[in-house]
Amino acid sequence: MALVGALLVFGAVAAEGPPAPAGMEIVATGVPRPLQLAIDGATLIVLSPGAGGDVAGELYRVDVGGELPVDLSRQPRVRIPYRDERLAALGSLALHPITRELFLGEENGHRVYRLGDDGRLTTYAVGLQRLSGGGTLVFDADARLIVVDYVDPRLSPGEERTPPGLEQFREEDYRGPLVFRLTIDSAIPLPRRLGALAPLFPRAWGGRQGGALLPRLISAAPQPSGQLTFLSSNGSVYRLGPENTFGPFTRLPAGQYNRTTMLGAPDGSVFVSGGFHASAIFRIGPDGAVTTVATNLSDPEGIALDARGDLYVAESSYHRIVRLRGATPLPPSRR
Repeated sequence: MALVGALLVFGAVAAEGPPAPAGMEIVATGVPRPLQLAIDGATLIVLSPGAGGDVAGELYRVDVGGELPVDLSRQPRVRIPYRDERLAALGSLALHPITRELFLGEENGHRVYRLGDDGRLTTYAVGLQRLSGGGTLVFDADARLIVVDYVDPRLSPGEERTPPGLEQFREEDYRGPLVFRLTIDSAIPLPRRLGALAPLFPRAWGGRQGGALLPRLISAAPQPSGQLTFLSSNGSVYRLGPENTFGPFTRLPAGQYNRTTMLGAPDGSVFVSGGFHASAIFRIGPDGAVTTVATNLSDPEGIALDARGDLYVAESSYHRIVRLRGATPLPPSRR
């Protein structure tokens, strides 16, 4: 109880925090270590692990068109209980663009869940190897769920099964990313068993004997063109084309990246949260040019873009959400 009290006191102190970074404004405070964000109309959805360690996660909702900033420690929230004795916390979040259902992934776990209206989780997919947090769940333009997984025999010594679709390379000790693309179809029985599903990527990869090791992909963003953009842990950015062509696209400033989020903007650019080590928000233009749009952030993790072009950032270390207005130009109006 004393530890929980200390955490709550720390959260309250941090909620007061310093002023927002230059050019940004505070939207919400008092949310314990916000991890992921999603925009649903005029509502900002915030995923947090909570302060007490007694739930898999907590969801907050903020009316960004209302009076701001709001102290979320005084607002109602949805507390999501642990599913089983593994006590797996939730670290990734994706909003279905049509049904508006929320999908959540375990932090360094094996499962993806769908959240019901009653606040309870339904197991949607199982059989992942190592689903990390950050931007490892995202919906593409066709409302298909993109899941970024990672397999490494050194991290899972008990796993002897070759990644699905790569059986021809059984002796080559495959280590690298697995990217799945799931069509959301109510006719498909749940849970989806990804251990029996061939990945979207890689296909026909030769492991160590194929010439090089694939990078560890930690975040994904869909593009209007149908391409998928990925970030690796060393800041290299890759693209996967419609024909399953995979190659380097650009590079962020040198550094270590983890628990980052990417999102695609209507103009074809991509925003990237730098995470704890980079402390910045980057914009990747359609031509691959990288610019810095915000700096001096304290562990920026989840990001979300609303219809007005405003960018929301989960400043995790300060337990708050900040906003950058006009981060991207609005698409031209149709008359």
